[in-house]
Amino acid sequence: MSETPEPVSVALCGLGNMGGAILPRLTAGPWSVRAFDLDGDRTRAAAAAHGATAADGVEELAEADVVVLSLPSPRASLEVAARLAPLMRAGAVIVETSTVNPPDMEAVGRVCADSGVGAIDAAILSGVAQMAAGTATLLVGGEEADVRRVRPVLDAISASTTRFGRLGSGMAAKVINNAVAHAVMVVLSEAGALAAATGVSAGELADLLGGPEAGLTRPLTHRFVERVMRGDYDGGMPTEAARKDSTLALALAQETAVPLFALQSTHTVYELGMANGLGRSDYASIATLWEQWTGRPMNGTPADPADGNPA
Repeated sequence: MSETPEPVSVALCGLGNMGGAILPRLTAGPWSVRAFDLDGDRTRAAAAAHGATAADGVEELAEADVVVLSLPSPRASLEVAARLAPLMRAGAVIVETSTVNPPDMEAVGRVCADSGVGAIDAAILSGVAQMAAGTATLLVGGEEADVRRVRPVLDAISASTTRFGRLGSGMAAKVINNAVAHAVMVVLSEAGALAAATGVSAGELADLLGGPEAGLTRPLTHRFVERVMRGDYDGGMPTEAARKDSTLALALAQETAVPLFALQSTHTVYELGMANGLGRSDYASIATLWEQWTGRPMNGTPADPADGNPA
């Protein structure tokens, strides 16, 4: 098998907060870099500061072997890809770092494929400061050949890259991760309010929840990884006990006048679990409710998003 040629030219479209942090990562590489933003002054200033060539129009980026997108919306990414792909050479690759959903990434992939251009998603898990420091993490999806072509560029952007699967899977992983983080923040706010109302300090709560057997870590490391992913719900803490504990938390909130949103809504799932005969199974078995609703097992092959059945 012949080796994949190294990119000799790279372009960046979008010089906002994240794009501005990506640019010096790219210009540190062994290739020429062209940059473009709709704000011409920003383009010229960023290019001058980091040794890139300022493009006067987005079409000039089509000369590059690899084009990196850092844009504010899925629509902007699709429009840019549709303008660039017909002008790019066959075998060139567009790298999407903007946060979009998998269907948006698939739309970019289609317009690229029509012109023989590759497309991958490289979702950025970290913030601008981490990108600037070189510690950001990229979540990558796409065809292996396309990922291989742009590997030096990905390595220049970040020393940490996690490879997922097909096109759009990196974006899916980021959106899911962020949804968990945002939901957990609501839960932590509710937990903090309950702690303040019952004489538990914020520091004591943080120490408790941060432990390997506590409420933040254990549901992932034990119940999801060791039970849901294996479909093993024998023994353990039964769903009926989890429902009882959830009821106690709701009662405590009523007694202390603490408003609940996330904890209140999640209690309903344990009621549904009881109604579905999961009372004596480990409470991780509530995951089977989603498997029933979607028709997709969590401990098997990922489903094809085009239908509701396992791939």
